[in-house]
Amino acid sequence: MTRTRAAAGGGRTVLVPPERVERWLDNAAARHGAFTDVVPDVEGVTLTCADGAVLRLVPPFGWDGAGPAALTRLGVAARSRHRAAVLLVRRGRWAVAVFEGADLVVSKVDSRLVQGRTAAGGWSQQRFARRRGNQTDAVVDHAVETAVRVLGPHTASCAALATGGDRGLVGDVLADRRLAALAALRRLEPVEVGEPTKDVLLGTPAQFRAVRVHIPGAQP
Repeated sequence: MTRTRAAAGGGRTVLVPPERVERWLDNAAARHGAFTDVVPDVEGVTLTCADGAVLRLVPPFGWDGAGPAALTRLGVAARSRHRAAVLLVRRGRWAVAVFEGADLVVSKVDSRLVQGRTAAGGWSQQRFARRRGNQTDAVVDHAVETAVRVLGPHTASCAALATGGDRGLVGDVLADRRLAALAALRRLEPVEVGEPTKDVLLGTPAQFRAVRVHIPGAQP
């Protein structure tokens, strides 16, 4: 299943499952005409179609852009079973995992209470803010411990890291010196997630493994 989202700078980005890249390209050629220009580079491939449409394909884990048959090689690179770590953090809940391709290797999902907002003012509001801040700090501390315990033993074998949730909290977790090797991994595009539940965690490979196709303008 492909997913579409607005792209920074205009146009849209289509997330194409690695197993469907060739079929997606066939459908694109049927809509826009033959590819009149195929330009590979170190990050991906830029295609120009007969009707003038421009498509930019980028595999998430990188590839060797040199050589002939660029689209075939890009498809092979996209389907490679890279090992990736995943870190999702939101206020009150966090999840970590390691995937081999789309297959789960290890995971842990956990939570800790963080009080919601209050309409009270004055000293009551200040005490609440301090308490909520302390609870958020505790979430970060616990998420760090989980990441160290679950991801630490696998970090050296991972090709990349996918993150999602609250970017500030994710950054706080990765700032811990014990996770320096994890933070140094190739960073994949952030995944869009709600609460980091087990089901949400299991759905992340559909995003971080997808080939990103940027379509400038408003082309269909």
